[in-house]
Amino acid sequence: MSTGDARSTGERARVVGIGGGHGLAATLRAARSYAGELTGIVSVADDGGSSGRLRAATGLPAMGDIRRCLSSLADPTSRLSEILEYRFSGVLDGHAFGNLIIVALADRMGFTAAIAELTRLVGSPAKVVPVTEAPLVLMADTDDGRVEGQVAVQRSRGIKHVALQPADAPLAPGVVDAVLDADQIVLGPGSLYTSVLAALALPAMRATVATSSAQVVYVCNLRQQVPETDGYDVAAHVAALRDHGVEPDVVVCHPGALPGQPDVEVVSRPVARPHGLAHDPVLLGEALAALLGRSGPAE
Repeated sequence: MSTGDARSTGERARVVGIGGGHGLAATLRAARSYAGELTGIVSVADDGGSSGRLRAATGLPAMGDIRRCLSSLADPTSRLSEILEYRFSGVLDGHAFGNLIIVALADRMGFTAAIAELTRLVGSPAKVVPVTEAPLVLMADTDDGRVEGQVAVQRSRGIKHVALQPADAPLAPGVVDAVLDADQIVLGPGSLYTSVLAALALPAMRATVATSSAQVVYVCNLRQQVPETDGYDVAAHVAALRDHGVEPDVVVCHPGALPGQPDVEVVSRPVARPHGLAHDPVLLGEALAALLGRSGPAE
């Protein structure tokens, strides 16, 4: 893994964000300010809401987190981008318009190609790809036993380990090349087990990240997520990543957000919005860009 000097010549970086939900969307918005090439690799294990219903009906992987990423990256002048998050009522109650677009496109050209086409249609500056084209089931070992399904895992306490079934699901086209070519891989922010590790739990995905020479950055959450990470400090987040075979090179934390000092480099700098409830893409982008091209440890 790199110390972050891959782009020291001034060439713009190749950046990969891995995760799901609103957290990955924030990371991609942050990284587009300094990345020359940007790819989001998105978890597809969600089994709740519109995504879960469409997944059950069509056999496709969950598409909701992919839609959120594309919505956040879309060209604001695109009329299509305005309605990706539109929610229907009546017969289609609760379904997001963007999810239905993905289903329609996937029926004609396949899931990954459908995401690429919607990426083009909304004018996104980043590639967005699913971690796999296979429908996945997230499993967790907890203090109360085995739990199945992302929604059930998110409602659990005492999570010890998560895994995906089928464990041998192949990575989607473009995933391996993006990770191996990256200068920086950004994990999080987002739900530790049901977004970040849900995107990393496939053995093939972990092995690809471990093989990459990129700098691996973990963006820690701003607060505990009850019950999923109730009682967790920064060290507990890092320990969970390591327990799943993921080794970060550096952790970015907002000052005073979560306590604890892990045995890995921590960069503490303001990255939250004024209300403290979400990461600020501009501040986070500045923090992530500063980690590239440096010649030594952060101060």
